[in-house]
Amino acid sequence: MYDPAPAAAALDEARRTGTESSLPDAIRPATVERGVAVQRERARRAGAIPPAGFKIGATTKRMQDYLGLDGPAAGYMLAANLRASGATLSHASLRGPGAECEIGLRLARDLPPGPCDHATALAAVAEVFAAIEIVENRYGTPPLGDLARIGTPTLIADQVYHRAAILGTAPADWRRLDLAAIPGRVAIDGVERAAGHGRDLLGHPIAALAWLAASPTAAAFGGLKAGQVVMLGSVTPPIWLDRPCHISVAFAGLGEVTATLA
Repeated sequence: MYDPAPAAAALDEARRTGTESSLPDAIRPATVERGVAVQRERARRAGAIPPAGFKIGATTKRMQDYLGLDGPAAGYMLAANLRASGATLSHASLRGPGAECEIGLRLARDLPPGPCDHATALAAVAEVFAAIEIVENRYGTPPLGDLARIGTPTLIADQVYHRAAILGTAPADWRRLDLAAIPGRVAIDGVERAAGHGRDLLGHPIAALAWLAASPTAAAFGGLKAGQVVMLGSVTPPIWLDRPCHISVAFAGLGEVTATLA
């Protein structure tokens, strides 16, 4: 039987020291399910069960192609890594950092693990807002790393590039918005770098939430819980940041969220 504890300890140590998140064959997870088991063990070690939330990666076809994945992947998030708009992070503390243009939400009620339809997922949502995910390349050669060598199960075990989430403020009337149609853009130091739409997230942002509820990651954590934050994925490829800068993400109707890497 696979023991996720050695891999969890090794990934935690790599995160602490800023070294590459690679694992030797003897402890590396060989399947998605084992990668999720390592992820849950890391959350347990951090006292984060249930976690503060989840991030979903590769919810757009272009991100799947960009990362070489067959579909989305999810990772837990720690409360300490959820920051309000305007947050400042140290660029020097990050390994190969990037910014992603995301839609985030907060749950009003639990979603049990297993198949979930659109109406059920939507009814569970309390807030929707613009968000920035700060990601890191912890996997080798810039910008993405050597994912063929690292392997998808290890990528999942390592929270799918996640480092921090910067959360905007939810408008009171978000339910009036056509979340599939809203455009979003990411700017670095005031210059727009990429743009996309809510429909880029599995056809609709709420479809991404429904996918998460049915995912192995949600099952491992006993489902999704009221109050958790969910980052639904980036509508653009990551913007890799080789220097300190100011980041802005905005979605029509959801407002703007900002962060600074100093």
